[in-house]
Amino acid sequence: MPERLSHLFVRTLREDPADAEVASHKWLVRAGYIRRQAPGIFAWLPLGLRVRRKIEDIIHEEMRAAGAQQVHFPALLPREPYEATGRWEEYGDNIFRLHDRKGADYLLAPTHEEVFTLTVKDLYSSYKDLPLTIYQIQDKYRDEARPRAGLLRGREFSMKDAYSFDYTDEGLEASYQLQRDAYERIFNRLGLEYVIVRADAGAMGGSKSEEFLHPIEVGEDTFVRNDAGYAANVEAYRTPVPEALSLEGLPEAAIHDSPDTPTIETLVALANRDVPRDDRPWEAADTLKNVVLALVDPEGNRELVIVGIPGDREVDMKRAEAWFGPREVEPANEEDFAAHSALVKGYIGPWSPDGPVLGENSASGIPFYLDPRVVPGTQWVTGANIDQKHVFHLVAGRDFESDGIADIAQVRDGDLAPDGTGPIHTARGMEIGHVFQLGRKYAEALGLQVLDENGSLVTVTMGSYGIGVTRIMAIIAEGHHDDKGLVWPEAVAPYDVHIVAAGKDEAVFDAAESLAGALEQAGAEVLLDDRPKLSPGVKFADAEIIGVPQIVIVGRGVAEGKVELWDRSSNERREVPIDEVAGILRPAG
Repeated sequence: MPERLSHLFVRTLREDPADAEVASHKWLVRAGYIRRQAPGIFAWLPLGLRVRRKIEDIIHEEMRAAGAQQVHFPALLPREPYEATGRWEEYGDNIFRLHDRKGADYLLAPTHEEVFTLTVKDLYSSYKDLPLTIYQIQDKYRDEARPRAGLLRGREFSMKDAYSFDYTDEGLEASYQLQRDAYERIFNRLGLEYVIVRADAGAMGGSKSEEFLHPIEVGEDTFVRNDAGYAANVEAYRTPVPEALSLEGLPEAAIHDSPDTPTIETLVALANRDVPRDDRPWEAADTLKNVVLALVDPEGNRELVIVGIPGDREVDMKRAEAWFGPREVEPANEEDFAAHSALVKGYIGPWSPDGPVLGENSASGIPFYLDPRVVPGTQWVTGANIDQKHVFHLVAGRDFESDGIADIAQVRDGDLAPDGTGPIHTARGMEIGHVFQLGRKYAEALGLQVLDENGSLVTVTMGSYGIGVTRIMAIIAEGHHDDKGLVWPEAVAPYDVHIVAAGKDEAVFDAAESLAGALEQAGAEVLLDDRPKLSPGVKFADAEIIGVPQIVIVGRGVAEGKVELWDRSSNERREVPIDEVAGILRPAG
């Protein structure tokens, strides 16, 4: 039996929802696929569930083809496994925590590494049981500070997470490749453009990490790539380190008055006016900006660090959080400065005539890190740690040292790829999948070991593989709509054909019913608009907003044995004999 709009639980809306920031959010709500319950939390209506299941079916098929077995874990989990791995604290405010009536701690799972690991530990004890890959499609929960953009960034979302278990590194590599290949097949079947980029593992831990990013303007991730094939998430990009320069013959450091220079721009202008160079004008890139950051651990403990970066760049906070994680990173506040009298705000620098000011072994005792571009022999204009004064010709490796590198500055178009393949350019994207080689982090924390061929206990090595199911639905909607509504690709459309009975005569409705039956017999999933008292205009508007790729208009032409085929994507309409429709629209395969 076809699905009938007269009975389908759906109401289309003519106005945009007030909180809709992106097209997918707007159209999924207006077309009756989802309904807001709270910020970042949505109810799924019949149309939405049909599309969601189509996406899940493709994932299930490819997971089975890759040898993965399906399981299902609860969303509500106890504290203890996450405490054993340290993530109860590491997640901080990003997880939903709750108590049962006896006061025991629980959480709504943001991810499930711990329980996957413990279940395998409970059931398997020998290398003969491995390799194993198991997966689930389950809802996850994260207390996003700013849930936005509908399904693209929610507090409740559905994810496919798979985990591989091997007892050798070679086995992990093979399992990882199987999942990576499966991901490519999944995204190709969904018609999603993707770029595979090197990524930072973050709180997940592990070694090798790659993201599948979908290029999209509303994406929350910046990634870099070039025509030679280099690609990386901006957090994983590593700045090439220039060759050190000779220290011979360089001018001595000199302190100059620099009043009223609150910005790099005003400092450069003063430098060119009062301390001009012989070879070229001073530029922002000649200045060393010393940025004071506070690192905050899950217990709220606060530590200051200072990072020196070229003055023509800013700190990228996402890169900083990846570099210094799992601690959170924020700019230093007034209380921080008040507690460190050695820092002269606005004129901070690593050097003074009396000795180092920045670094663990300095007057301030604050750890001091440098951008990779600040190599020995480079000269800088920076703060002299005296109010209204800067120092010129301060030479790295001669006048100041650091406690290490912090590669946290902005990445820009034209920067060089670390693999030597030339300049990169930046783009916006959104994560649709992520594959990790977790290694033994979770297995060691939770005691997952098996006996190897020699009867010795070895720690299992793991891989983790995630796909954002509900996010993918939103991304597809984001790329498949027009000014009238959704335009679903065939692979995930809620129905194959939408039949519109456009008229009042019984003959029209009888013909629509008969055609629906013929199409279903041919293997098509059919939505039939059989609502008797609505005008054709209202029905056409609903067909446009719902977005089924093929629409059949059964109207006045029925008397002559003809109907109108309407391709929603191209918006082309053509008249065909009604008895040929089933053959024309028969689903592929």
